[in-house]
Amino acid sequence: MPNNGILICGAGIAGPALAYWLRKGGFSVTIVERTPEPRPGGQTVDLRGAGRTVIERMGLMDRARAESLDQRGLALVDAAGRATARLPADGFGGEGFVSEIEILRGDLARLLYEATLPDAEYLFDDTITQIGQDADAVTVTFEKAAPRRFALVIGADGPHSVVRALAFGPERDFVRPIDLYTAWFTALDDLDLDGWFLMHNAPGGLVVSARPGRLPGEIKAGFSFRSPPLAYDRRDVAAQQDLVARRFAHVGWETPRLLRAMRTSPDFFFDSMGQVRLGSWSRGRVALLGDAGYCATPLTGLGTSLALVGAYVLAGELAAAEGDHGVAFRRYDTVMRPYVSQAQQLPPGGAAGYAPSGRLGIRLRDLSMRSMTRWPMRNLLAAQFAKAGDIALPEYGLAESAVHPLPSKRVSRRRGRMPM
Repeated sequence: MPNNGILICGAGIAGPALAYWLRKGGFSVTIVERTPEPRPGGQTVDLRGAGRTVIERMGLMDRARAESLDQRGLALVDAAGRATARLPADGFGGEGFVSEIEILRGDLARLLYEATLPDAEYLFDDTITQIGQDADAVTVTFEKAAPRRFALVIGADGPHSVVRALAFGPERDFVRPIDLYTAWFTALDDLDLDGWFLMHNAPGGLVVSARPGRLPGEIKAGFSFRSPPLAYDRRDVAAQQDLVARRFAHVGWETPRLLRAMRTSPDFFFDSMGQVRLGSWSRGRVALLGDAGYCATPLTGLGTSLALVGAYVLAGELAAAEGDHGVAFRRYDTVMRPYVSQAQQLPPGGAAGYAPSGRLGIRLRDLSMRSMTRWPMRNLLAAQFAKAGDIALPEYGLAESAVHPLPSKRVSRRRGRMPM
């Protein structure tokens, strides 16, 4: 029997979504993930446009709505906590900065993970160290598991993709920094947000944000700042927190209490923002999905949509091509490329619009925010938000039939506890 096993690197959102649709197409699926188990918590992501359609086709919309957060919208606040501009969640038909359906990244990832059980095999607490291709398959060497051969390997492992580095080349060749750094974390605090996603700008391109979590007393906080490329150790959390604390040491509003909460947060994450751009998302039997291939940055609000739609299209084209991965990868590019190109266009002002450097820029940005529901700003923003649905999703029929039916594989508990 020909090898139709597919290895996916990354068990975030894109990887399990792809696994779900690949199993519908009859493929055997293994997912390798560096963390010991699916990562809980995290910041909020939104379900909008075509991404929401994919979740509906998976039959997960009711569960996603049940897990969604109750947020009133986005509000800008000054150093004293006074609101200078507001945009309610129902603005732009529920497709604005805060969308109708906002869900924690970990909650969405868990829904997708559970939807793949028991048919997908998971290798937790492991990663890929080598990839070797020949005419028939890909030989994969793991950090811990024994080497194996797969028909295809898909990198769904984020902007710092291991698969992309091994099969395509160094990160510097494909990631375009936008000179913006962000720290996200969960704070356990009684800060009264009144249901709003609050954001405070300070001179120097500094942004402090806080929004309600799903649990009582849980706040999803963030610190962002503009800067040329910085050298820092991605594994040294304490040093990253020191860097953030120095940048925001003299910022007002609720910054001091959020900095204190940052030190004890269970899920602190710090990274630069950059867009991933490649002329092709495949090399032989290896392909890229989601942020690994076409990260748009969180400023667009379209990363989740790109991941979900990309997973659906890639699986659909692989099933439709009946084993001809070359045809499938070319079709995947043809269908997705216009959607990705639109999604990677940053909102007006880009990083400077999000984090103005001076007081005048902050006042102008507040003014534009207050004008967003009126012409001409409304038309500009409506065009940006409409990008989430700017694709005609093909009907692959994956929910109705399997192209290559195989016996279900067991779920591996290798090297990691699998929460049920």
